Amino acid sequence: MSGTTSDLATRHCSPCEGGTPLALGAARELLLGLKAWEILDGKLVKTYAFRNYYETMAFVNGLALVSHREDHHPELIVNYDKCEVRYHTHSTGGMTENDFICAAKADALLRF
Repeated sequence: MSGTTSDLATRHCSPCEGGTPLALGAARELLLGLKAWEILDGKLVKTYAFRNYYETMAFVNGLALVSHREDHHPELIVNYDKCEVRYHTHSTGGMTENDFICAAKADALLRF
């Protein structure tokens, strides 16, 4: 189940209507494939830092496109020079592989 960030970033989300969330052990294994993400209160969380508002909003807009394409949407807290991203799957009441796939895709936005 573990994979590198690039492996996760090449995958696509699957429909998640209901279902079962990942067990904590499985979530921790997937977490190994991500850089600087953590599990807090049952959510996958990372704060990205930027130089200014323009860069922050460019990231947010890029993430909006990824979210639309994957049909999986994060919670965002946006400030002038940072953006906190939180993933969890509402329909399962916990984290799913989709959260980790989208987290890897968020990281990939900054590799250009």
